[in-house]
Amino acid sequence: MTQMSVEVERKFVSNADTLKTLEEIGVCVGQCQFRDKYFDTPKFDLTLKDMWLRKRQGCWELKCPTTGNRTKESSGEQSKAAALCSRYREITDLPEIQQRVREVIKDICKDRETEASPPQEDESWLSEINLVCFADFTTVRQSFTLEEKGVQIDLDQADFGYHVGEIEVLVPEGGDVQSALEKIERTAGKLGLTGDQRVEGKMNVYLQRNHPEHYAKLLSEHVL
Repeated sequence: MTQMSVEVERKFVSNADTLKTLEEIGVCVGQCQFRDKYFDTPKFDLTLKDMWLRKRQGCWELKCPTTGNRTKESSGEQSKAAALCSRYREITDLPEIQQRVREVIKDICKDRETEASPPQEDESWLSEINLVCFADFTTVRQSFTLEEKGVQIDLDQADFGYHVGEIEVLVPEGGDVQSALEKIERTAGKLGLTGDQRVEGKMNVYLQRNHPEHYAKLLSEHVL
């Protein structure tokens, strides 16, 4: 089985001041543009389990919640810092993605036998288990690093008019998440980020604007 990583991430409001600060104290490590397509069943079986199946520039990724995604770390400042962050396991091995997705669909559709199929590189496996694209958008991303090792800062501009920043640390599964949270907190301090409200990510805003029924369902199930 392939080694999985856990993405620990804090989103923040991206504006001209943030960009100015980053240009002063950080190093721009590149700009890129990518298109994301997200897939789920018409009844939202994956996303209601907080599982996000994405195809980005031809590469598949499945983001699954870790234990304690809505984290309850130590009391006080630590838990406040942790509450601003999300954590997801990232799976990028396509056969493993297909296996996990089929397990979820099979579990939900016990009355409908789903045959175990061999891994497929093309998209035919999606229609086999009734997965459809529910989100499709393009993002322009500027990436920066500071001196804090292992921390990346991304400024994203989505083609539906939403700007958001992300401070991200990847840790091996079972690795030191607390250390990652501390790095993110220090980086947020250097960027002058204040406020204790979680900032909405691109997907939240996309669903709000384009699929309010899906968004409302995820809110009611406390996924978002």
